Amino acid sequence: MTIAPIDCAAARTRYNTTFSAEKYDAFLKDIHPVYDLSLDFRIAETPVFVSKSFQQEMLHLFEEIKTFLNHKELSGKLQGAVPKLFNVANESNRPSFISIDFAVCKDENGSLFPQLIELQGLASLYCYQRNLNFAYLKHFDVPKNFSPYFRHLNDSQYLALLKKIIFADEAPEHTIMLDIAPPKQKTRIDFIYSKKDLQVEPVCVTEIFQEDNQLFYYRDGIKLQVKRIYNRLIFDELSKRKDIQAKLKFDFNANLDVTWIAHPNWFYKISKYTMPFMNSKYVPETHFLNEYENWPDDLENYVLKPLFSFAGTGIYFDVSKEILDSIEDRENFILQKKVIYAPFVPTLDIHAKAEIRMLCLWDEELIPAMCLARLSKGKIMGVDYNKNKTWVGSSAVFFEQ
Repeated sequence: MTIAPIDCAAARTRYNTTFSAEKYDAFLKDIHPVYDLSLDFRIAETPVFVSKSFQQEMLHLFEEIKTFLNHKELSGKLQGAVPKLFNVANESNRPSFISIDFAVCKDENGSLFPQLIELQGLASLYCYQRNLNFAYLKHFDVPKNFSPYFRHLNDSQYLALLKKIIFADEAPEHTIMLDIAPPKQKTRIDFIYSKKDLQVEPVCVTEIFQEDNQLFYYRDGIKLQVKRIYNRLIFDELSKRKDIQAKLKFDFNANLDVTWIAHPNWFYKISKYTMPFMNSKYVPETHFLNEYENWPDDLENYVLKPLFSFAGTGIYFDVSKEILDSIEDRENFILQKKVIYAPFVPTLDIHAKAEIRMLCLWDEELIPAMCLARLSKGKIMGVDYNKNKTWVGSSAVFFEQ
């Protein structure tokens, strides 16, 4: 099995040799003891060590996507992406955040390379991941020449850039972090770390209210205007929550005096919807379902994805003609060539596979900041396929410098 060019052999051997269950337990307690918080997802025993050469490959993928997103013809292609019901006013001219999800795969020569899974134009786990990185560095043997940031950033620069994008010149009390019932979200640990690192308040969408064209909320009994929204709300979830919709006290479609970070429309525009327009060695063949006159004969090599679902819901990994024939709104689905994840991370038993997310910030230009990873030993990425397995779950990426 070819391990190079991504997982650095010396760093990996040193890490695995010095690993212990006691270190792992202390590491987990350091992630969430202060907040008495039980996690809904597993944290892996190891980060991924990325060589200089594979980091360069990742940056090639990033540059292709950056060029694609900056293309002047793209905006016209994305006009139909946003459902009318969820078309929020005052759309920004670009998203504040971009997530680039890719699988680590093996080519015909046995070399490892990235294959794009999805683009996302919404905020990800920017503060949780920062603190997870710190915990790995504190409790495990990570060589000094590895960093969680791409070469052009350090931690103070990252945090300053994140604050600049979220707050601009506005005071933290006039900026909120918005979602549905933040304490109950699966990723609630990020809300806690965001409040710790950024002093931004997590607020439920039902707790803000409209007066004329302004939004307000109460904090410690004081009425405060909401001028900027660090948005973590997913409209796919909101559309299924009639109980939450009934409690809303403002109109998403109104011309409100508020700035969205990132604007909700980018959830739809920079998503699976963009992938059929991309042509690259890093992007698996992808087509809108309504473009097919005849289904491919090798459907076992394809995956069917709804355009606007989140967190993997509604995906068909075992596609059949019967399933495709039964779909009426075919414009809302894509058919994508399957990618084969390569097991390349040496663990204490079998090798693990990885899906990596590049966390990018859009200031004056799009900047790759850091990565998060998900490790798996199952047939498919995800909790259900990794039960009773170790060295799997939420992880970090450290780059050789």
